[in-house]
Formats: sequence, C-alpha cells, structure tokens
Amino acid sequence: MKKLKSHKACTRVEQFPPTASEHEPALDHGLIDADLSRRGFLFGLGSLALMACTGRTFASQLGTISSNVPSAFAHPGLMHTQADFVRMAQKHIRSPWVGSWDLLVASPKATLSYSSAPVSTIYRGRDVTQNFSRLYNECAAMYGMALRWKITGDATYAAKATSMLNGWASTLTSIQGRDRALVSGPQGFELANIAEMLRDYSGFTDGNLASVKNMLRTIFYPISHDLLSNHGGRSPLQINANWYLFNMAAIMAIGILCDDRVLFDEAVGYFKTGNGNGCVMRAAYYMHPGYLCQWQESGRDQPHTMDGIAAMAVVCEMAWHQGVDLYGYDNNRFLAGTEYSAKANVIASGTTYYTVPYVPYQNGVYTWNTFSILKQGDATPCWALIYNHYVNRKGLAAPYSTKKALAIQPEGGDWDFIGYGTLAYTLDAIPTGAAPSGLSGYISAGAVVLSWWGGVYAIDYTVKRSAQAGGPYTTVASGITDLLTYTDTPPAPGTWYYIVTANTPHGESAPSNETAVLTGTHLHTHLPFNNTIGTSAADSSSNGHAGTLNGGATWVAGKQGNALSLNGSNGYVALPNQLMDDVADFTVSVWVFWNASRNSERVFDFGAGTDRYLMLTPCASSGVTCFSMTITGVSGERSINGNAALPIGTWVHVAVTLSGSVGTLYVNGLAVGSNTDMFLAPFRIWDSNQNWIGRSQYSSDPYFNGKIDDFRIYHGALSVDDVASLANAP
Repeated sequence: MKKLKSHKACTRVEQFPPTASEHEPALDHGLIDADLSRRGFLFGLGSLALMACTGRTFASQLGTISSNVPSAFAHPGLMHTQADFVRMAQKHIRSPWVGSWDLLVASPKATLSYSSAPVSTIYRGRDVTQNFSRLYNECAAMYGMALRWKITGDATYAAKATSMLNGWASTLTSIQGRDRALVSGPQGFELANIAEMLRDYSGFTDGNLASVKNMLRTIFYPISHDLLSNHGGRSPLQINANWYLFNMAAIMAIGILCDDRVLFDEAVGYFKTGNGNGCVMRAAYYMHPGYLCQWQESGRDQPHTMDGIAAMAVVCEMAWHQGVDLYGYDNNRFLAGTEYSAKANVIASGTTYYTVPYVPYQNGVYTWNTFSILKQGDATPCWALIYNHYVNRKGLAAPYSTKKALAIQPEGGDWDFIGYGTLAYTLDAIPTGAAPSGLSGYISAGAVVLSWWGGVYAIDYTVKRSAQAGGPYTTVASGITDLLTYTDTPPAPGTWYYIVTANTPHGESAPSNETAVLTGTHLHTHLPFNNTIGTSAADSSSNGHAGTLNGGATWVAGKQGNALSLNGSNGYVALPNQLMDDVADFTVSVWVFWNASRNSERVFDFGAGTDRYLMLTPCASSGVTCFSMTITGVSGERSINGNAALPIGTWVHVAVTLSGSVGTLYVNGLAVGSNTDMFLAPFRIWDSNQNWIGRSQYSSDPYFNGKIDDFRIYHGALSVDDVASLANAP
C-alpha cells in the first residue's frame, strides 16, 4: 500500500512500479501469497511484588483479555461517544477545532452532490483489476456527511449517508484479490463507524442496521479473522503490523456495532497476546531507554509505520470507550511506540529530523538494519487522537507526540482512518499533570538503567535512591528533562530502591512508584541435580525454580555427585514459566556430557515458541557450539559462536555471559566466542512458558542425548576469573 499522503486533503495515490520485487519493502502488495479464503521493561528484584501498587503490567499479565468490562456495549461507542459529538458541536467554530471543520466542509466528498456507485465486488491486489478506491472514497464521503449531521443537526447529510450505506449493504457481495485484507480491515472499520454514527438517525431503520451488520459479518469479518488466524499461509511474523492492526480495528468495530463480545475480545486478545505483529509487544518491537519503543516497520518506511500507529490508535480508542484500557497496557507501551515514531518524524532544527536509536529487525522476509528515512515526516492524521488521550486525558508528558500533533494540525480527512482529528479528538487542556509513574529499571553492563513516564507540566525530574524499601532516599540526579532515563552506578552490590519526583510550577510532585533493582552477581537458579529419585529437580538458590523431569529423564552418577541423564528421544526438564523474565545481564553455567554428536540438540532452550527464545546448542548447523537469542525467529537470532562443537564422551564446562551488549561463550573456562552486538536480553523474551533443559523450541530438532550437571543461572555477568573458578572446581 504505497501512497502519497496529505494531512489536509485526501490524496493517497497508489504507485505500483511494474519492476518492484514481490517483497519490495516500500510496498504493501505481495505480502500475502496464499489465498486467504483457503485458510517491557523489567522491574528488577522486587518489582513483581510492587506491580499491584504501581500499576505496571508485566509479562505474566499479558493473558488477561477484558476483565471488569460492562456486560453491555456503550452506544455510540466506536470512535466517538455522544459526549464527543456534543463537544464537537459546541467547539467546531473555535480554534483549533475550526481548522478541521473547515477542511471537512471544503471536502468534495462530504457534500450532498457526491455521486455513489456501489458495486458487487471490490478487488484489491496485483492479481486482479483493482477498484478498491471506489469503496474507500465512498467511506470517506459517508463519514464526512454523517459527521456534518452530528455537528450541525442538518438531517439532509444523514439521509445522504444513509442512502449510500444502504446501497453498499444491498449491493456488495464479496471482496477479492490477494490484498483483500487491506479492504476488509480499513474499510470494515470505517463502515462500522459510519453505521454506529447513524444508528440514532430516524431514517436509518432497524432493518437498515441489520443489513449493514450482515454485510460486515459475512463479507468483511471472515477475511479479517482469517488474517489473524492463518496469516496468509505464512509465519505470523512475516506479515507486517499495519495489516494486522487494520483488521483488528475492523473486528473490534464490528463486534461493538453488533454487540458481539466474542469479536470484541478477539481483537483485545490479539492486541495483548497475538502471535503476529498486531500484538503490541511485537508492533512496538524494541524498548530503548527513556521509553522510546522502536516500531516494527521503522526500518521499512515511515508511511507504513504511521499506518500501523494510526490503526493501533483507533483500536485503543474504541476499547477505551468500552471500558478497556489498551492505551495504558504494559506500562503505556503504545505511547512508547508513538513517542519513538513521532520523534523520528519531527523536525529538530531547520530541515533536520530528530535522531532515534535503532536496532536491526529481521523476520524471515525483511531485513531492515537501519532506520528508514523514506518519506520521513509522514503526516498521517492520527496524532490529535494520540496526543489528546495521553496528555489531556491522562496528564502524561508525551513531548514528541505533542510536537507531531501540533505540526500537522489541523488534520484533514483520510481514506483509511476517517480523519479530522483536530475536530474530533481535541480536548481542553488538563488542569494538572500526572506525577511521574511507570518507573522501571534493569541492569546493563553492571549499571542500573532507569526509565519513567513524566507529567505534562513538569519542568524537570529528580532521581532518588535508597538502600532500603521506603527510604530514606538520597538524590542521585536532578534537572533531567529529556529523555526520561538515568543510568546509575550504586556504591555497592545489592538491592537498591529508586523513586522519581518532578519539579513543577507548583513545587515538587508526589513520588513515582518505587522500583527495586538487584546489582552485582547473585545466584538466580541452581540445580545441582543431586536427587536420586522422583521427578523434581531441587533449586538450591531458594528462589523456587525447581525443575520437573519429563520423558526419558533419569538420575545417574555425575560430575559432582549425581547428574541428570537425558535419553535423546523424549527426555527433558521443564523449568518454571517466566524463568528469566526479570533478568538482563546474566551468566549461565553448566557441566555437559554429550553422548553422541547431532546438530541442533539443546543444552537448554528458554522461550515461548520458535519466534522468541534463548538457547545453547553443543553443535549448530555451522558445526560449532552456539548460543543464540531472538524475538523474531531464527532469522533474527543474535548469536555467539564457538570455535568447535563440544566434544563427546567427556565432561565439559560451558558458560555464557551477557554484560550490556557484550556476550561471551566459554568452554572449560576459556573464552571461545564473543559478540559485541547482543542487544537482546532475557527480559525482552517476554512471557516465556517453555523453559527447557534438553529440548528445543523447534519440534524437528533432536532432544539432548547425554548428561547435565550443576546448572546455574546468575543475575549479572561473572568475570573471566569467576567462570574459570567454576570450570576448575573439582
């Protein structure tokens, strides 16, 4: 979906270069080959206990769908509530609302003379003769006229929109073409919103509404549902975020319009735990310090990045109107994504854009190693909605989303996102800002990296530290403005407690939540494997990380006392869920006795499937021992390769350390491999529920055949000497 955009006029023009390759990153066509109709940051030690009082959502909470939600849907309750329409009617002739209003009135689509011409089949994709612009233009027209009726009370506009909508509901029978999900999503969302706006117009009868619901359920929803379920016959991560999010928006909108809780929960559930890039943890791909979260398509181009952000924004807004806060989910992860993308698309000075940090993204189809400046400055009209929610509803500081919203206002119409956001979403300024919140910390290269959310009227921030929970606190930094992050080196190893306060025009704010971070090196898990009977492997660290033996896993004599023996066919040990979800810098140390050489066996493999894991194999396909981490499947692995496979028939000590971005692999106390670009860490592999010794996330890989002894995980990276001491222990 390559297009030229204007925030003040509906001017998206398709450009499909005939010589473009099927997977040209700047194009949306060619992403789905199969026929669709055929198929957080961590808190550190103690933070989990603090979540209940801090409001932080951690990985273990990702499975919640929609608790504490009213049983009945609120109407109107998609993109606009009745209170929104009242506000628009009152303010549409005042600045800044009037800017969007003038663009709406001037639009040639939002006029009574607009000519509608419904067709029975809409086509989108290079495999068909396309006509999808007919529907998206008419959706823009219907929405514009429905909005004019809501604001002015002029029923002639409602009558025109109703006539057009009824025409489509009685005429459209199918959507065809390989890219039809780019119709079912954006236009399904728009049509549901138009019907929701008209449902209290007397000329839009119950029968009319029923016909529109039937069209959306039988023509649009099946395509959207199939994309989320079957991914076009591809790996879930090989479809980009904007595709999923458009279709999640359609499913949610149809669910609300039709009072169908199953559809609504489908969209909410995919936002939280989906296995494709519509999941917020995957769309907002990589969290940098200061809560700047790199978007999944940031390395592709900026229009498609903004498509995804705009689509996620409407999902969040509709859910908000139904009592579900997706905006705030996982400590405002969506805001972190918008701040990153807004900053990258706002001018800092002259013609120079702000710079943002970037890590490579690979998903098996695309490799984007650098931030894309293609169409940088994109003006997709979604920023008024984002800015007004976080700043004027919640009182949070969102400096770059604010800059972006103000830079492109007044927002005009848009054929994918409805538009006119300055009119529809601008709220009066909130009287007081929020106190600092969402404070979290993790260890990187031995130092404490803190990030937090600020308040809209804060002048600057102060970081305070204590050696005990609850204080007293000592100021360690002050005058912090942008970014809201601070790296601290405490005076001694141990658990340190932090809070942040803001300096405001009214004095010092209330403190943020307290977060605790464990510094130094400390034993996280220790499985001596000295049991003689039973299926439980005791954890001597006292942290409750006992393992469970499965299949052909037994106790035998080992390197030190007893050991774990695995039969190479079905034996493995399962460790607790979320085992390393609170770990950044780390060390894994283990004694290994390998019986026979087979590629891709696993000494350990901790993760949640084939898309995200950290693992150690005695022999990779390259013929050497290898440690890898990924959150985008095998193509995105960050690896440390040794210089040979592990030997067979003898005890070998193996250790892996990570300190910041520097990873080191040791065999028998000697460094045999390193990688200085290990930007992943265990806590980024969220919600790990398949943490195995001796078994791979890939079902086709062989189980480990041999013995394992004295398995250890440490918080922090052990020194070279410490690793050598473990390797030389009797």
